[in-house]
Amino acid sequence: MSEKARLADMMAEKAGLVSAIVSRVKTLDEAFAYTLDVCDAKEACQLLPSGCEAELSAGAGALCDAKLGKIIAAPGLPAEAAKALGELCAARGIMFITKDMRRHLSGIDIGFTVADAAIAETGTFVLDSKSEELRLATMICEVHVCVVPVSSIRETSFEAEGFLRALCKNAPGYAAFITGASRTADIERVLAIGVHGPLELHILLLED
Repeated sequence: MSEKARLADMMAEKAGLVSAIVSRVKTLDEAFAYTLDVCDAKEACQLLPSGCEAELSAGAGALCDAKLGKIIAAPGLPAEAAKALGELCAARGIMFITKDMRRHLSGIDIGFTVADAAIAETGTFVLDSKSEELRLATMICEVHVCVVPVSSIRETSFEAEGFLRALCKNAPGYAAFITGASRTADIERVLAIGVHGPLELHILLLED
């Protein structure tokens, strides 16, 4: 087994232990198709407006029950890749955005990213998140789909030191280390998923 294959297997195993859903793709187009299928299969995000808990007329109640259109956000994608994903979204009636995340704080269905690095021993990937748009997209989405190029995987955090030092040279830096879906047990020690971020994390290991 090659070193790349060994690290990919370790990444898949460790990420799976922290509830990430791990799949393997051969191309970015395959990753796009996977993401669209996940979006099609989920319920649209819905923000419950204030007042919907009260007794309302039939018309107002229908508005409270209405689902918003589905949204995929990919603020970090290069222009050519963003154009390709946007066209695929349009064909399925899904809104595609790469900016103005603050206008969609009621919820994004899927945040799509490509990792800058990954750490196999903990199933973690790293995003250069200096962009507020990228930070918001990965925090307010219900499902985060991240493509992890196999060539970017390092076995330990120490082996990712060079990448992190390079990030720090361009201050101010903001590197996000993401391991599994959002979770907390702060409230009465009861485990809750999705309180501070996505409900689901999908990692797509890209054979590059």
